[in-house]
Amino acid sequence: MELEIAIEAPWPSPPDWEALALRAAAALAEAAPELANPRLSVSLLFADDAEVQLLNAEWRGKDKPTNVLSFPMLGREELLDLTADGPPELLGDLALAQETCAREAADKGLSLVHHAAHLIVHGLLHLAGYDHETSAQDAREMELLEIKALALMGIADPYGDHDQ
Repeated sequence: MELEIAIEAPWPSPPDWEALALRAAAALAEAAPELANPRLSVSLLFADDAEVQLLNAEWRGKDKPTNVLSFPMLGREELLDLTADGPPELLGDLALAQETCAREAADKGLSLVHHAAHLIVHGLLHLAGYDHETSAQDAREMELLEIKALALMGIADPYGDHDQ
């Protein structure tokens, strides 16, 4: 999977957010092999709360910031049927809101880097058609994939209540 990444203020530097996103995508491709397809591309925007709030209001009718927004471009079946040969395919777009992510990380006693990695993995899974809101079983499947990908990055289970 190829990532097109844009990093805007107020995301602090360091760390290297682009390197983090690439590590998260690579780890998730190991955990969820359908995301290892070399034809896939994702645009990832590290934005501020104001920009994410505008996107959330325009596209989801929710006039508030949120930690991560996912805008899928392929359906789950289209993703699963995608062969490795052919032109690039846009899986979708992600946007992370810095102030919301930082606040959540602080509230959970996590580093912003670890929380952002989790949200990138979470958002990529949404782009791949996973949805934690459809059922408890779907939520568990998605959480276990997140835990596995984050463990590959050396990041602890963000839920703290699952058997690996």
